[in-house]
Amino acid sequence: MSKGSPGPTPGFLVWRLANKWRVAVDRAMAPLGLTHAQYVLVASLYGLQRTGERPSQRRLADHTGLEALYVSKLARALESAGLIERTRDPRDPRAVQLALTEQGQAVTRQAITVVQELLQQLLEPLGGLDAPRTNAFSDELTTLLDAPLAPSLRNNESTQGRTP
Repeated sequence: MSKGSPGPTPGFLVWRLANKWRVAVDRAMAPLGLTHAQYVLVASLYGLQRTGERPSQRRLADHTGLEALYVSKLARALESAGLIERTRDPRDPRAVQLALTEQGQAVTRQAITVVQELLQQLLEPLGGLDAPRTNAFSDELTTLLDAPLAPSLRNNESTQGRTP
């Protein structure tokens, strides 16, 4: 908490909300055999495929904000479960393209429905999914996500041990 604030800091609240959401989605996805991270991957893949794209693992990592190595790990697990297929990109043999299988599409559609219901429940205090307060909240979150974070000078190794 900050010195001037009697309550929790915005960073703490964002962290708590993110954890609350992750736990809720993990629980809701368990009957479908997915984790929250796997859901993010298949739902994003579903959306990209609907636009005609067959994204690479790198593209999906960039889209989701997940680390490329983690996307690779998740993709292998989802491939083993029969939900996605991984193939080499004919234009770039280093790149791996991802696509949902028929089973993956069916599970993803179910998962999206479950998460939409959960999202409606989470956002009910703001008036629901399509409420003006929810839209404003989404705009504010987007602003924060779009703002780059530079490493703090105080934490920079080149300044450690020096006094300002």
